Formats: sequence, C-alpha cells, structure tokens
Amino acid sequence: MGAHPYVPASLDLPGYVPLRLTQLEILGAYLGTSLFVLVAVWLLSGRCRRLSGTDRLLMCWWAFTGLTHILIEGPFVFTPDFFTKTNPNFFDEVWKEYSKGDSRYVARDTATVTVEGITAVLKGPASLLAVYAIASRKSYSHILQFAVCLGQLYGCIVYFTTAYLDGFNFWASPFYFWAYFIGANSSWVVIPLLIATRSWKRICTAIHQSEKIKTK
Repeated sequence: MGAHPYVPASLDLPGYVPLRLTQLEILGAYLGTSLFVLVAVWLLSGRCRRLSGTDRLLMCWWAFTGLTHILIEGPFVFTPDFFTKTNPNFFDEVWKEYSKGDSRYVARDTATVTVEGITAVLKGPASLLAVYAIASRKSYSHILQFAVCLGQLYGCIVYFTTAYLDGFNFWASPFYFWAYFIGANSSWVVIPLLIATRSWKRICTAIHQSEKIKTK
C-alpha cells in the first residue's frame, strides 16, 4: 500500500497499490505487441492480391484499434478495483500508469467509464468486423467504417469536453498531459476523421452512380 501519484492530491483511493512495473516495461510491451499486430495483419493481407495498399493499411488500423478497444479498454471497464489488487496483472498496471495522464480513470469517473464501456463492447467488435469486411469486399464495408469512425470521434469529443468542463486538472505533469492525454488519444481523432471522409466519398459516389443507372 502507498500514497498515490495522481492529481488532484486529494483524490481518495483507499487501498491503492503502487505500480509494480516500470513505465518502460509497460510501454515497451504495449508498443511491441501493437507493432506485431500491425506487421502480422499487413503480411497476411498481402496474400489477397485484389486488395489495394490503402485497404491493407485500413485492415491494420482496424485490427489494432479493435484489439485495443477490447483487450485494453475492456479490462478497465469490468475491473473497478484494478488499482487495489495486490497481485495486479498487466492491464491493471497499464491503467494505473495511464491514470497519471488522466486520473479520472483511477477515480472511476462515471462519464469516462461509460465512454470506455461503449467503446469496448460495441466499437471493439465492430472494428474487427471492419477487417473482415475490407478483406471480403463486403458491400457494407464503407458504411460500417463510417459508423465506427463517427462513434470514435463522438467518444473523443465527450472525453475531451468533459475534461475541460471538469477543470482540466487530471495529469501529474505536462509530460503526461502531452504523452498520454493528448498523444495517446490523437490517433483516434485524426485517423477516424480521415477514414470517415474517405468512406463518405465512396458512399456518395456509389449512390450517385446507382441513381444514374436508374435514370437511363
């Protein structure tokens, strides 16, 4: 047991157990596993010659984001006592570390838990379905990607807006603010925005062509 390192210092965390793993161990394992997933999906997608390079990159992204939603964010949602476990697993350590950039996680803020719950239960499986849809060239591929991207963007808006409204006082230092709060979440703003724009254009083009055929 020990004093917690989070801001605000008055945060009440009875039974808090300090981190057992170092920051390097946590980030190294997460980044290494993520790289493995990206490389594996890229190589496997190369077996399908009908896929473009963009399609293969999208499959890598959706596999990465889907597994992150399910395997990383899922345990946070369903393990409310992760910061008190005397024998913590890797995922418990991840969230104790990430909470240095946003202490609402360790405080079990209701808005944060809700957003993460929707992300893990709905957007995670939908992201993995997008991998299959792209590989199989399903007709619903773009509408699925567009819908999931909107969900991710909406989640980010809620995440950042509630932080602002609650006082923007949840990180232990500027490093954790930029590295975790901003850096770790920026991918789920920039990339979904790009994918949503691409899918929107593809959907509009398909509908336009369908209408032209009907009027002939």
